[in-house]
Amino acid sequence: MKKQLVLGAAGLLALTACGSGPAGRKTARAAPVARGVQVTAGDTYRNYADLARHEKEGLDYKRVQRTPRGANVAQIAIHGGLIESPTSQLADYAASYGHDAYYSFMGIKKSGNQTLHITATHFDEPWALKLVKASKYTVSWHGAKGDRPVTYVGGRDTVLVKKIIKALNAKGFKTAAPASKIEGQDPKNICNRNQRGKGVQLEISTAQRKAFFAGGRLDLAWIANPAHRTKAFYAYVKAVDSVL
Repeated sequence: MKKQLVLGAAGLLALTACGSGPAGRKTARAAPVARGVQVTAGDTYRNYADLARHEKEGLDYKRVQRTPRGANVAQIAIHGGLIESPTSQLADYAASYGHDAYYSFMGIKKSGNQTLHITATHFDEPWALKLVKASKYTVSWHGAKGDRPVTYVGGRDTVLVKKIIKALNAKGFKTAAPASKIEGQDPKNICNRNQRGKGVQLEISTAQRKAFFAGGRLDLAWIANPAHRTKAFYAYVKAVDSVL
């Protein structure tokens, strides 16, 4: 299934845009806010263009992208950083391990990062859309609430969903059918906006995410250090990647 995104001469592109970007270059602009788009319950902003008008890139959030030559799998964390930690780290390692494309929209505020949450059906940040549209397979990493370790596996790619469930269960990780709000079935969900029109959405409970780090800590300084990752972190990611 792997590998089909074309890159520049370097073969590997890693981008982290902040503010106005390098001298002489303009930061990518989002499409205008679509008429009739309403703010989803719990969200502050309608979409990326709305967010970008109120939040400062490099201070409140950052975008990170990496696209290896020939990759056809996109590992994304649209609620990364401190929005739903540690989804950035999970997607990043999964992409590195599988030589896949990687994208994360990361909340980096000192507090109040939940204001940066844009529901997956409204998430239209330009870099993310371009990367996903160029891929055949998408795994979108999310955090869900819950005090028991479980992953709700959804998305329109039902074949891959079943394979991931089987792989996770084989390694001792519990899975469950997602509720309607997090089932990832909407065609407008960014996980389903790839070349095949279907992807996978992993909603990982708080308890399960805490199990990925020593002491169950999910603060930014702690999760940024790979030395704090538990064996469960690596076993989980490798289980997901094993069927891609």
